[in-house]
Amino acid sequence: MTSPADTIERWLVDYVTTTSLAHKLHPPPRPSRWGGGAPARMAAPGRPPELVVEARARKRPRAGALVDPRRRAELFHTLLHHELQAAELFAWAALAFADAPASFRAGLLGVLDDEVRHLSMYREHLAELGAEIGDFPVRDWFWQRVPSCASPLAFVSLMGLGLEGANLDHAARLADELRRAGDARGAEIARQVGEEEIVHVKFAKVWFERWAGPLLLDAWARELPAPLSPALLRGVPMDVEARRRAGFDDEFLRRLAACELAPRGS
Repeated sequence: MTSPADTIERWLVDYVTTTSLAHKLHPPPRPSRWGGGAPARMAAPGRPPELVVEARARKRPRAGALVDPRRRAELFHTLLHHELQAAELFAWAALAFADAPASFRAGLLGVLDDEVRHLSMYREHLAELGAEIGDFPVRDWFWQRVPSCASPLAFVSLMGLGLEGANLDHAARLADELRRAGDARGAEIARQVGEEEIVHVKFAKVWFERWAGPLLLDAWARELPAPLSPALLRGVPMDVEARRRAGFDDEFLRRLAACELAPRGS
């Protein structure tokens, strides 16, 4: 797609499509005006040559394995790539849903900026662990799922309430595991990112309820693209307190905790 050079749309397109790692990590200042273009969807991001994408996920390191700096580096490399995909996909959503309310699109840009900042935090710690971006393969799992969202409601359901909601659970667990492994700085980064993502989940909840009414588990589940389900978008254990602070009520959390994964092949 093409947009005037001095518009937010052009900046977003350039961020998603660039193959420059420096641009992904430190994008240039963003213009202040929208160009008013029609909704536009990009099928895939540009991938810097440093990042080697693999099709299958690797097993997450067990908690005890994190005493090894190399395993911690692999973990932070994965987290960094999650943040990169999130930043790209918030840019994607601001373009795909160009006809959504201006305040919604402004909120997407705010979350995007947080994700880019988290990228830098992860990269700095990766370097402290003696590793670089590209030392481990990555998987574009978010990109395989999120662009199927046909509406802003579907996007906040999957990206905000789903993936970022699950991150509230994962962040608390990872911070604890890293602390036990003796990585105080890594634990603090995990804690800080989790704390800031509470705001992102609140943003998603506000817009879900504006478009679909009260956030009920069944209503949310209906917006998730198959084969995703509430049970797949929940960490174990759940960080109930963080989720409450993000706006989930106790009935929703009770039902979410009770969700079970479908048997393989079902």
